[in-house]
Amino acid sequence: MNPASDVLVIGAGVIGAATAYFATQQGLTVTVLDKGLPASGTSSACEGNILVSDKELGPELELTRYSLGVWHGDLAEHKRLWEFESKGGIIVASRESSLASLNRVMAAQASYGVAVEKLDPDALRNAEPNITPDALGGASYPEDCQVQPMLVAAHLVRLATDAGARFVADTPVTGFVRSGDRITGVRTPRGDFSAGSVVNCTGTWAGELAALAGVNVPVLPRRGFVMVTEPLPPMVHHKVYAAEYIDNVGSSDAGLQASPVVESTPSGTILIGSTRERVGFDRTVSTNALRLLAGNAVALFPFLEHVKAIRHYHGFRPYCPDHLPVIGHDDRAPGLWHAAGHEGAGIGLSAGTGKLLAQALSGQAPDLDLSPFAPARFGERKENSTTHREEATA
Repeated sequence: MNPASDVLVIGAGVIGAATAYFATQQGLTVTVLDKGLPASGTSSACEGNILVSDKELGPELELTRYSLGVWHGDLAEHKRLWEFESKGGIIVASRESSLASLNRVMAAQASYGVAVEKLDPDALRNAEPNITPDALGGASYPEDCQVQPMLVAAHLVRLATDAGARFVADTPVTGFVRSGDRITGVRTPRGDFSAGSVVNCTGTWAGELAALAGVNVPVLPRRGFVMVTEPLPPMVHHKVYAAEYIDNVGSSDAGLQASPVVESTPSGTILIGSTRERVGFDRTVSTNALRLLAGNAVALFPFLEHVKAIRHYHGFRPYCPDHLPVIGHDDRAPGLWHAAGHEGAGIGLSAGTGKLLAQALSGQAPDLDLSPFAPARFGERKENSTTHREEATA
C-alpha cells in the first residue's frame, strides 16, 4: 500500500517539478509520479525560453511577469543549476508592415510596464553585428531569459525530494480513485496512490488524463522542431527572432508555421527554431519543417549559411485553443487540479505556476488571480464511462 500524501503531482516536467517543489516549501507532503523520468516529455524537446517579449496584454502577460519575479526571487540561489541566462531578447522587423506591427506591440507593452527599447537600424546592428542587412529596426527586451529546461526539471525534482517529497518513475496513471464524487487518488501498475489533492501536470497528455476523470480539458499536441549547430565563437548575443514569431505564437492555424528564432548556448552551439503544426502525436521527421527552419535562420543571420547543423530534435507543445494555460482546481471533479496547456511558454511560466498552485493547494489565496485560467471554462463535466468510475474501496 502506497503512503498517502497531501498532494499527488502527475508529471515531472518543469510544470510538475515546480509544483512539487513549491508544495514542499508550503510544508505539504508530496508524491510525484511520472510515466518515465523527469523532463522525458515536452521539457526535453524545447529551447528553454523565458519570454516577456512575445506576450500580449492580458492574463498570460500578468502570469509571465509574476513568474519572472519567482525566477529572480524564490529560485535565484539555484540559477547556476540550470544555466540561467539573463541574455535579453531582440525582435527584428525586416518589412515595413512588420515594423509597424512591432511598434504597436511595443507601445502597448510599455504602457503595461514591460521594459522595452526601440532599436533603429544602427542600434540593432550594434547589439547584433551579424544581423541581416535587410533589418529595418527592432525592439530590445532586457527581461527575456534562457534556461536549460531538462536541468530545471531534474533539479527541482531533486530539491523537492531533498525537502521530503517522494518521486516514483515509470509509473503511468491508468485511472482515478474516488470517494463519492471526489477524486482521492490514482490507479497505476504499482498500485493505488491516494492524496488530498491530485494535480494533472502531464503537458500534452493533460487532456487524455482529464478524460479519465470525466472532464474536458482540450489540450492538444503542437509539434515543433529545433536545429542545433556546431559550436562557434560568440556570434549571436541575445535571443533573436523575427517579428512574425509573435503572430505564430497566437495563431490557431493547424498547418505548418515557421518563423526564425536564433540564440546561442553556453556550449557555443546555436539553437534554431521554430516551427508549429498540429499533427497529433506524429513523430515523423519533417524535412519540409527543417528546410524552413534553415532558410529562415539564414535570412535572419546570413553567416549561418556556412555553418553546419549537427543535429535536430522535436517534441510537442501543449496547445490550448484559447491560448491560455489551464491552472487551478477543477470544480467538475473535486480533488482534481490542473497545470497544463502553456504551449511554448511553459518553461518561463513554470516557476509562477508552481508557486501559485502551491499557495492554493495549501489553502492560501494565491498572489495572482487564477480565475482566467480556470479549468471549468471549457464546460460541464463529461459523463464518465465505465472505466472512469473508479470508486474508493476504503
